[in-house]
Amino acid sequence: MYAIVDIAGQQFKVTKDQKLFVHRLEGKEGSKVTFEKVYLIDNDKNVTVGEPVIKGASVSATILNHAKGDKVLVFKKKRRKGYQKLTGHRQYLTHIQIDNIAEKSVKPAAESKAEVRSEEPVKKAGSVKETKPETTKGPAEKKSSPAKKSAAPKTTPKKPAATEKKATAATKKGAGKAEPKTVKKGEKPKKSPEKE
Repeated sequence: MYAIVDIAGQQFKVTKDQKLFVHRLEGKEGSKVTFEKVYLIDNDKNVTVGEPVIKGASVSATILNHAKGDKVLVFKKKRRKGYQKLTGHRQYLTHIQIDNIAEKSVKPAAESKAEVRSEEPVKKAGSVKETKPETTKGPAEKKSSPAKKSAAPKTTPKKPAATEKKATAATKKGAGKAEPKTVKKGEKPKKSPEKE
């Protein structure tokens, strides 16, 4: 049997008679402490999960002693600037032993909530489906008919204008090809047979 419990802002997986170090807790050595933020309990493959915590469940522990963690050195340096800084830190810890994991099942209430939740979305979805087609049919037809009328006159004048531009571009290209010829000084340019 194990539980996942929140102790001093950290989550731990704990079992009965386990010893562990946690952040410093208030209380004297030998005193009992109870943690009520239990997120999950596994009792021989019978798993109970909280939403977010399990109501009524708790983990009790005994404070063995208060201690300090290992020293951690924090070194900062910026190269070519002459800056370096060294700081040390030792975390205050509490050594505890887990005594008991208490579980109070709340399964019937959770099942009834699940049934109520499953019925509500079905009703909402059915009512939404019924109302949407009625509201979208009328405005969609009105919007589409004026758009078709206005689109027809706009497309007819554009087609001749596009063909005229293509025709003028073709004549410019043909005229441009015939003109560039080199002529010596004093000579008259010869006329090409295409222009005649």
